[in-house]
Amino acid sequence: MSVTRIFQITLLAWIVAVGSGARILALFPYIGKSHFVVFEPYVKELATRGHQVVVVSHFPQKNPIKNLKDISLVGSQDIDATDRLNLTTMSGLEYLNTAVKELTNLVTSCNKTLSFYTVQNLIDSREKFDVVIAEMFTTDCIIPLAHKFKAPLIGISSCATFPWIDYKIGNPHNPSFVPNLFTSFSDNMNFFERLINTVCEVLFSTIYSLTEGLVTQNYVNHHFRDEMPLLSELAKNTSLILVNTHFTLNRPRPLLPGMVEVGGLYLKPPKLLPKDLDDFLNGAEHGVIYFNMGSMIRAETLPPEKRDAFLQAFAEFPQRVLWKWEGDTLPGQPKNVKIVKWLPQFDVLSHPNVYIYLGHGGLMGTIEAMYAGVPMIGIPFFGDQGMNIAAIESANAGLQLEYADINKESVLRAIKTLLEEPSYRKNAKRMSQIFKDRPHSAMDTAIYWTEYVIRHNGAPHLRSAALDLSWYQYYC
Repeated sequence: MSVTRIFQITLLAWIVAVGSGARILALFPYIGKSHFVVFEPYVKELATRGHQVVVVSHFPQKNPIKNLKDISLVGSQDIDATDRLNLTTMSGLEYLNTAVKELTNLVTSCNKTLSFYTVQNLIDSREKFDVVIAEMFTTDCIIPLAHKFKAPLIGISSCATFPWIDYKIGNPHNPSFVPNLFTSFSDNMNFFERLINTVCEVLFSTIYSLTEGLVTQNYVNHHFRDEMPLLSELAKNTSLILVNTHFTLNRPRPLLPGMVEVGGLYLKPPKLLPKDLDDFLNGAEHGVIYFNMGSMIRAETLPPEKRDAFLQAFAEFPQRVLWKWEGDTLPGQPKNVKIVKWLPQFDVLSHPNVYIYLGHGGLMGTIEAMYAGVPMIGIPFFGDQGMNIAAIESANAGLQLEYADINKESVLRAIKTLLEEPSYRKNAKRMSQIFKDRPHSAMDTAIYWTEYVIRHNGAPHLRSAALDLSWYQYYC
C-alpha cells in the first residue's frame, strides 16, 4: 500500500473519530409542525451517524430511536398550530390580526418554554454537549443554553432568513435586491418596491431588537437565574447557520462561509402511493391538478363563493383534481374531483401525471413542486409565501393568484394558461434540474458542516469582522 493511500486512510479515520460520537443538543421550541418536518430528518441522520442527540421539541418520537433522546415540550403551550387562518373571515384586518397574534404568541411562547419543567430541568442539569443546534426564527430566548453548556452554537432555519438572522454572523442583507420575508417581491424590484423593502427591513429589525431587549431578555434573566449576557451579544457567537433555501428558488445573494444553503434538507426519495391514490393518478388520461393548502390552512373554511369558484372551474376541465379537503363531504363536488383529508404530498407531486400544483406557496411545498418539476399556481396568505410564489412566477414556472381575486374566471384563466402554454412546464423541469445539480446532497452538506464546527471547536475562523463594528462603522 502506498504512503499516500495510508495517509488518506489515516486522515479519514481521524475525521470519523473526531466528527462522530459527539453529544448534540437540538432546540426546536416553535410549535409549528411544518418547521419541525424540516429539522426532524436532520437530527435523525445525526443520530444514525453515531452522534448522541438530545432533541427539545413539541414533537417527540412515537417510537424510540437509537442515539436520540427527546425532551418533550408537549403541554407547555396551548396554541393550535394546525388552523391559524379561517378563510371564511379573511380580510385585510384579519391578515393584520393574524400577524399580531402570531408575533404575540412567539414572544409569550418564550416565557412558556423557559418556565416548562422539562426545560427547567435541563437548565439545572450538569449535562455536557459538544454543540448546540437551535432553530433561528423570531426569538433567541433558547440560545442561552449554548452559553450555559459552553458549547458552539449552530443555527438552522426552515425558511429564508429574516434580517436579524443574517446579522448574527454578519452576513450581508442588502434590501435593494434581497427581498424581505414580509414582502412579496422577487429579487428584481423597481424603485417603489425597493423603498418598501427597505422600510420593512428597518421597521421589523427595530421591532425585533426592541422586543428582544425589553421583553425576551427579561424572560431569559428570570428563568436562567444566573447573570446572562445580552441576547444580542450571545447571538454573535453563532458559528454556523444552515438555511432551507437554494439559489434556484430563493435567488442568488451574498453568503459568508458560515451561512450554508441546504434547501430540500428534508426530502427523501418518493415512496409508493396507497393503491386508491395510485389508481386515481394512473387512470388520469389527461393528467391531474393537485390542490393542497398546507397544514395551517383548512380548505373546508373557504367561503362558499370561493369554494364554488374552484369547483365550477374544475368541472370544465378533462383533468382529474386531487384536493386535500379536511371535511367529510364537499358540497357540489364534480365527478372529476377526489377529496382526501391527508395526502403524502411529495409522493403525489412526484407522479408523472401531476400537471399542476395549486397551493399556498409555503416553502416546503414550493421546494417539493420545484424538485418534481411541477408548475405552480400559488395563493399566498402570509409569511414567505408571497416571496416564494414571486420567485416561481419570475422564473415563468408558475402563476400567482390573489385570494381576493378568486372567482371562476380567474381560476379557469390560471389553469388554462399553465395547461396550454408548454413553457411553464418546461421551465419547471429546468428549475428541477438546476436544483438537483449539486456536488453533495442537502443532508450530506448539513452533516458535513455540523461536524466541521464540532471538529474545529466552534470554527471561530469563520467569524466575520463585521460583528465587531457598530452600524456606522459597518457602513463607513
